[in-house]
Amino acid sequence: MMLDTETTNQRQTSEQEHSDDFDPYTCTLSPGMKIVAKEELHEDDNIRRQALKQFREWISKHPSIKKCRTDSLFLLRFLRTKKFSVPDACEMLERYLTIRQLFPQWFSKLDVTDPTISEIFDNGYLVPLPERDDNGRQIILSIAKNFDPYKYTSVQMARVHSLICEGLLDDEQSQVAGYVYINDESGINMGFASLWSLSDLRSMVKCIQNSTPMRHKETHFVNIPQFANRIIELGVSLLSDKLKGRITVHKSIDELKEKIKPEILPKEYGGTIPLDDIIKDFKLKLLQKRAAILSLDDMCIEINKDSNNSLVKGLKDIDGGLVGSFRKLEVD
Repeated sequence: MMLDTETTNQRQTSEQEHSDDFDPYTCTLSPGMKIVAKEELHEDDNIRRQALKQFREWISKHPSIKKCRTDSLFLLRFLRTKKFSVPDACEMLERYLTIRQLFPQWFSKLDVTDPTISEIFDNGYLVPLPERDDNGRQIILSIAKNFDPYKYTSVQMARVHSLICEGLLDDEQSQVAGYVYINDESGINMGFASLWSLSDLRSMVKCIQNSTPMRHKETHFVNIPQFANRIIELGVSLLSDKLKGRITVHKSIDELKEKIKPEILPKEYGGTIPLDDIIKDFKLKLLQKRAAILSLDDMCIEINKDSNNSLVKGLKDIDGGLVGSFRKLEVD
């Protein structure tokens, strides 16, 4: 009898410890955004609860995942991106964990206090805007002239993108509503033509569209110089048909404003808040999230040349920057 009691207590303790690993979730979505989540993502309280439970069970039993975040906000990144298809969310998580290890130069040690990353961000190359569009979407503005391709590398550019994305991904409204990208190419120069190798560009595009848990809703290009058309076309050609269909090219800022409300944009583009103020405010948010973003490096998925990982199946002919036996990856 004493043994049974002891066993029961151990089981209860184990269950309590297991339960404490999972944060109590409180939905922060507005009533309107809950409707969007239901209509577009099939999300409600019951579906979300069941999906989170199934997702956590899958992670706990995965033979290659050695450590992974299992809090609700992290897992909802993937579930919402994949409209609560648990198998698809599981596959995307595998890919996400894998690219972090296959391409550490792009996705690991993302530190806002790193001098180069901090400098690129302060220059205003890539800035999430504080005001959302009418659909509640997060807008991310890229200004080509604020990135010097003769001073910085494609790796440093990618790291800034990765840092900013990680700073945004736990936001519930953005998980549901998605993201809009505005790319002002007026300052692009010939240095951008040789910034990325074709191999790296292909790898990055695959990472963005297959492995990053973001709902990419719209992409706007504006002020593309004639000589840069081929550069942009090359990048766009690597995208899926779905993402290609969400791209709009504008000849001018005024034309862009027919699609994007001017007041959303920085003061320099017709809005009200100066770009410098937007940069400073978001940098403070990144500093507050610094420890959490760096702790992502603790996650681990075991990879070897015989891995059955879905990302490994999907990537082809990726040269350089790979770990372990992944010196060259060629998959049919």
